[in-house]
Amino acid sequence: MTTRTPLMAGNWKMNMDHLQAIHLINELALDLQDHKHDYATAEVVVLPPFTDIRSVQTVIDGDNLKIRYGAQDVSQHDLGAYTGEISTAMLSKLGCSYVTVGHSERREYHNESDALVNAKARKILAADMTPIICCGEGLDVRKAGNQVSHVLAQIEGAFANISQADAARCVVAYEPIWAIGTGEVATPGDAQEVCSAIRVKLAELYDQATADGMRILYGGSVKSSNVAELMQEADVDGALVGGASLQAEEFAKICRLGK
Repeated sequence: MTTRTPLMAGNWKMNMDHLQAIHLINELALDLQDHKHDYATAEVVVLPPFTDIRSVQTVIDGDNLKIRYGAQDVSQHDLGAYTGEISTAMLSKLGCSYVTVGHSERREYHNESDALVNAKARKILAADMTPIICCGEGLDVRKAGNQVSHVLAQIEGAFANISQADAARCVVAYEPIWAIGTGEVATPGDAQEVCSAIRVKLAELYDQATADGMRILYGGSVKSSNVAELMQEADVDGALVGGASLQAEEFAKICRLGK
């Protein structure tokens, strides 16, 4: 039986101004409180746009909420003449716990390589935050039946030169690109196939104990109607939720595993 605490992370993407963020986080907290959510049963994390993080921090700290928060990306640079970039020190100062790296949209629209994902992950770890390292295949790769080898190559690149101790602090999010924002969702079996292969690869890179302790999330059109079934799979330890995390009631229901 796994001792891994499920992690439900809401990726708001480029949605919500800071006032909308305050409203959403308050609604989410109230819903979870009303249903007496046990955060030991499922950790709840929100990943707002950069401009909303301070507002989210104020609400969470002011009301002593158990919801955790983080950022959707970070720079590989510490500081300097990098217009538009945000450093790990800035996020750490805001109290962020998690930062996603290698999201499929960053890879596709900003041409982010495995090497860059690795550099960012190492910066996040050095700043004592937790990287949520994203990986996943496109529809062409899936149709060719190469999803496992494709994802494992991303994992090898993302974890290059990351020590065992640091790897144990990481979270992996498997997100089949063809299932993001499309309404399509990988079957629980599809998700388990790749998540299991990721865990096997992590055991090869480190050891079985490290692999067994790491949380592997599934992302791609997760809803309250399918989350419980996905979570029944042995190697699915939570969800990286997109559009559904913008609706407080729906995301709270997902955090309660669909209940």
